[in-house]
Amino acid sequence: MLSTKDNSKLILSTEQQERHLDDLRWMAASTIKDMCEQTHSRLLIFPQSFNEYGDKLDDQRLFNIYGNTIETGNIMGFVGRNDTMIQIQSRFASSDGKDYFLHYMLQKVFAINLFDLKHLTEKESIFDFLIYLFPTFLCNAVRHGLYNEYQTRTYNDTNVRGRIDVSRHIRSNIPFKGTVAYTTREYVGDNNITQLIRHTIEYIYKHPLGNGILSNDDFTKEAVTMIREATPKYDRNARQYIINANIRPLHHPYFADYKSLQNLCLQILQHEELKHGHNKDKVYGILFDGAWLWEEYLNTFLNPFFHHPRNKLGKGKQYIFKNPLNSYCYPDFYNERIVLDAKYKGYTDWNLQRPDLYQIISYMYIMQLKFGGFIVPVENFSKPKMLNGYGGILNIYGLEVNFMQQQYNEYCTNMQKKEEILLNTIKKEFL
Repeated sequence: MLSTKDNSKLILSTEQQERHLDDLRWMAASTIKDMCEQTHSRLLIFPQSFNEYGDKLDDQRLFNIYGNTIETGNIMGFVGRNDTMIQIQSRFASSDGKDYFLHYMLQKVFAINLFDLKHLTEKESIFDFLIYLFPTFLCNAVRHGLYNEYQTRTYNDTNVRGRIDVSRHIRSNIPFKGTVAYTTREYVGDNNITQLIRHTIEYIYKHPLGNGILSNDDFTKEAVTMIREATPKYDRNARQYIINANIRPLHHPYFADYKSLQNLCLQILQHEELKHGHNKDKVYGILFDGAWLWEEYLNTFLNPFFHHPRNKLGKGKQYIFKNPLNSYCYPDFYNERIVLDAKYKGYTDWNLQRPDLYQIISYMYIMQLKFGGFIVPVENFSKPKMLNGYGGILNIYGLEVNFMQQQYNEYCTNMQKKEEILLNTIKKEFL
């Protein structure tokens, strides 16, 4: 497996080029949308809706290849094709492969309460990404109710409620036993989809983190109980049959959340098979847009002190013109005094990219705010700067995330302290 970091370069050895270059070139030439739309793709992306955050994720590429060098951007996670797998960690991962910061952001964003990752290794961390997401996907799906579908069932009893199966009746009930063989269509909750979810639940329970993940909150526990009660015919030996029965994804738009859950379950149950390239040319993996993840992570502690617009829901938009037209923008965070832009970039001084600078100034002007700023994942001691012309004050707020800790729980404790310091700094000035 190849391993690199976001916004970094990886030079491929001669052996790696001979073994993986064809698949890597295919990945580099494909947009993320292309990979997702491949037949029976097993690729999960976050955010799940293209263009949800205005970053045109569908047009992005996982990485670029120049000669024997891979150059990555803001996309993190892992993706595989045939026997080629590449893992992209956060740029803050330690030299021994422990990516505490990425795990911490994922657990905060997806509300997973874990503080013990003693077993964490490079390979296990990849699989952990998948099981972290399971409670969220499960809860999103069961909020629509238990998935039911029509199935053909055969019976031989006295309660006839379907089409009589004459040939089977003659075979089974001569001489007459008082029962009738018949076939009927029933709308049932014990089906291939719910069985797949049940197999995944039982599989996760065997993982070192499984019990904590599936007991994360009351709603998750209720959802797990619902699936277990709905699948009395569960047979642990039928796992491969159930996997094969779910190769075709759900298509009904009402069950979009069940489709995502189905995809995730297949990745979890087929993790080893996918890793060894048993499905020719099929893409699998899970990818996170670093900019999206950083923004959603910040929202876990900036809320409720700041408004956080939701592009997908159309909430919190700011109109550019007096008469509202289709021209509007979505600042990352704002309140009555300041607007903040979350940037997953290493701004340690005022060496800002021009589009970022123009964007925040535009927000300040449109919203008639005197203060604006950036929040970045690096320690920052820059002093605020005064804008020319109409005035206004810009600042860069840094959150240090790259510090050495031996244990994951120690890292979490330190991160919580640094979050509190950052929040108190902003609250002191603007709340």
